Amino acid sequence: MLETSARLLRLLSLLQTPHDWTGADLAARLGIDVRTVRRDIDKLRALGYPVDATPGVAGYRLGAGADLPPLLLDDDEAVAVAIGLRAAAGGTVSGIEESSLRALTKLRQVLPARLRHRVDTLRSVTDTMPVGGPAIDADVLIALATACRVHEQLRFDYTGRDGAPDVRRTEPHRLVHTGRRWYLIAWDLDRDDWRTFRVDRLRPRIPTGPRFTPREAPEAGFVEHTARGISTSAYRYRGRFTLHVPLAVVAEQIPPTVGVLEYVDDSTCSLTAGSDSLSELALYVGLLGHRFEVHEPPELVRHIHELTARLTAAVAVSPD
Repeated sequence: MLETSARLLRLLSLLQTPHDWTGADLAARLGIDVRTVRRDIDKLRALGYPVDATPGVAGYRLGAGADLPPLLLDDDEAVAVAIGLRAAAGGTVSGIEESSLRALTKLRQVLPARLRHRVDTLRSVTDTMPVGGPAIDADVLIALATACRVHEQLRFDYTGRDGAPDVRRTEPHRLVHTGRRWYLIAWDLDRDDWRTFRVDRLRPRIPTGPRFTPREAPEAGFVEHTARGISTSAYRYRGRFTLHVPLAVVAEQIPPTVGVLEYVDDSTCSLTAGSDSLSELALYVGLLGHRFEVHEPPELVRHIHELTARLTAAVAVSPD
């Protein structure tokens, strides 16, 4: 049987998981009886930990308190948190770099030697390449996330692709991070449709508006809707192609932020991609190295005919 102090730490660790524990479950995990579980719960409460009891099933979980309790992590969790903090220190959210490094330093100080060695080994051979995307104010992200979570209408100043300022009224639903940029997916109340907004181009107006009832997600889902929006809708031209190659093969070449791939059969897929340049669209697909067909827009079809003629003429006369 665990000694009392070690048992309390183990109990605290179990209560920190997103799970309602019955007294019997906790007793089985700790090798004690239910009465001892109740006494240990009372000891944790006396130490200031807000252990909530779930009515009806005698379940327990750790609630939110005024102070941050010690965070008890297993080996894999500790390494994962350390890696995440290191990535956050050089990520796209401004204002958290110093906090991330402070938290990483504190975590490293209390890691056992075996785990510290794993974290330090990864750090010593890893360099971070800047993602190149605009930095996002952490306070803006928190404000957007809060509005999404509590379902409150949100007004914000927004700068479009053409640099024109605008004020948008929305029902915010989800934040999507592509690794380079952050996007807000919201129902635009003035346009009566789903819209994708770049977070670095908006500034929330506080306080937020009234509560709203969340809508059904877009048919393709929030992530797919974002991919379609940033890979096609934002551009002057939208090309649609059939690629004679398995989807799994070409998916390694085309990230979802560049084009939307759809399965046709085991040897064929379709590609929808956008660009402000017809030449860029034609050359991008042509340089993938796969046989393809272009369907639309009509001006892209004509442009490819003209481009083909120019390229053919360029090599028609051999210097030999």
